[in-house]
Amino acid sequence: MVAEMLHNGDSSLIIPKMQARDCGVFYGENNALRGINLDIPPRQVTALIGPSGCGKSTFLRCLNRMNDTIEGCRVVGSLTLDGADIYDKNVDVVQLRARVGMVFQKPNPFPKSIYDNVAYGPRIHGLAKDKDELDQIVINSLEKAGLLKEVKDRMDSPGNGLSGGQQQRLCIARAIAVSPEVILMDEPCSALDPIATAKIEELIDELRDNYTIIIVTHSMQQAARVSQYTAFFHLGDLVEVDDTEKIFTNPSDERTQGYITGRFG
Repeated sequence: MVAEMLHNGDSSLIIPKMQARDCGVFYGENNALRGINLDIPPRQVTALIGPSGCGKSTFLRCLNRMNDTIEGCRVVGSLTLDGADIYDKNVDVVQLRARVGMVFQKPNPFPKSIYDNVAYGPRIHGLAKDKDELDQIVINSLEKAGLLKEVKDRMDSPGNGLSGGQQQRLCIARAIAVSPEVILMDEPCSALDPIATAKIEELIDELRDNYTIIIVTHSMQQAARVSQYTAFFHLGDLVEVDDTEKIFTNPSDERTQGYITGRFG
């Protein structure tokens, strides 16, 4: 299934950006995820869907080692970024999280100005040699996040003074300011109204030209709209993964069919 997923229409093989092999997660004795094998194609949107508590957010947090912050959490198996093991003891987790950025369910701007929210990452990673270069990074990031026009005259205003949808786009600008290769999104629209949601979805579609995106979503309509690939999780297992259109029109597993048609979940 995974190998099939990574064939182009012309039969050439796509090299995955990230790969999970026999990945599992334990919280103490509780085995939350089992034997996950998943290839994440580059510069596409992969949606993770499934009922609440099925393990999709747990898997997402494995991809930038956010689970390291949870006491008693243990990750087994192999997870790679460009073929390199992200759980290798020599990996600098700060650098990993710069390469694999994250946008959370609830917008969480820092209690700083709009400018300082976006400039924070480039400052700590030393990405700008002077103020002019930092200004340019901030402007470019806000532009890519579709927020520049709305905030360009109030860069010194607090980031948490923006509307919910604007705050989430600010968090996306903050994530892309450090030039990540992968962006993880954990239900980025669940706290937003339909208009703000539509803007974020449009933004996701634009961002995939430059970034690999993995999104956890409760909304099957959203997965169908924004993703090229969909992975269905159920009770800690990855049931199937395929082209989004196939998952929603002709899934291989009856559990996927049951979830999509609303028989459970």
